[in-house]
Amino acid sequence: MIPHGPNWYASVMGTGILAVVLADLPFDLPGASYAATVAWLLALGLLVAVTVVGVRSGRPLAHLGDPVLAHFYGATAMGLMTAGAATGAVGGPWLGRLTLPLEAGLWVGGTLLGLATAVVVPYWAITVHGVREDSAFGGWLMPVVPPMVSAATGTALLGRLPAGEPRATLFALLCAAFGIALLATLVILPAIWQRVLRHGPGAPAAVPTLWIVLGPLGQAVTAAYHLTGAAPLALPGQDPAVLRLLFLAFGLPVWGFALLWLSLAAALTVRQVRAGLPFAPTWWSFTFPVGTLVTGTTALAHATGLLLFAAATAALLVLLLLAWAVVAVATTRALLPVRAVTRPARDNGRTRLVGSSP
Repeated sequence: MIPHGPNWYASVMGTGILAVVLADLPFDLPGASYAATVAWLLALGLLVAVTVVGVRSGRPLAHLGDPVLAHFYGATAMGLMTAGAATGAVGGPWLGRLTLPLEAGLWVGGTLLGLATAVVVPYWAITVHGVREDSAFGGWLMPVVPPMVSAATGTALLGRLPAGEPRATLFALLCAAFGIALLATLVILPAIWQRVLRHGPGAPAAVPTLWIVLGPLGQAVTAAYHLTGAAPLALPGQDPAVLRLLFLAFGLPVWGFALLWLSLAAALTVRQVRAGLPFAPTWWSFTFPVGTLVTGTTALAHATGLLLFAAATAALLVLLLLAWAVVAVATTRALLPVRAVTRPARDNGRTRLVGSSP
């Protein structure tokens, strides 16, 4: 049985991003297409499983009043869109004409849900949750980041719309979604920084959420790349050279800060691992955020052609694959039921049943 809760959609995000990353690398990697297909199918399977368990629980919104778990409803929206992006990236040979409807359906559903979480969850945090000075954590970004994912993945659908008003309208909405997530991140990030600086990294289970900050940073670089690349399609007459310069002027500084945060989060995580880091669903924070940093670095590699970014993509990909493998194994072990085995054990002449974990 898979535990229900919006935080488990992070497993869909972390697995789906593997397919997206492997489908668009700035270098040739043998077997990447096969691995991407496996990751895509696994992401779809996880999406169905987590959704079914959540619906069958009968209380899909039961966690909205929880000051921690409520923020992870954003993972539901991003899980849908990540699965949709993976479908568009590698699902064509398998689904044929069904690829576009599934990709678009998941994107629309995730986008609408993401816009809702960006309003509803902060509203509940303001009016219902008991927020203290030390309450801020990386999860606060979860409900406001989905519009950035919408902006990054929605450009793939622009070419499917008629030229003129329909394309231009969707493009304008994608840019607005980009702004929603970017400005919200700029508001929330200082609170997270101040909380860590004054109160430390927090409880062991909360340390992995520091990696969530990489999500909006990497996704912002990715979205900026796709938006500036799609601008001439939606608004004919734009100068590609100016758009490329605009992307680099934004993407390079954000990428640099993302590497700084990656170093800080990694150092704090290693420190906590030495002291003990018990498994929790927050471990999936090690996957999707790093995946967005890979896609952002890939975008810079495509835009500049520099070996620096191709090498950085390779290094970050190794980190992503390693993180996913560790978290997937830990998750599987955590979800395995405790097995009861019978072994001879004398207790006053009687044989007793001894339980053992796998």
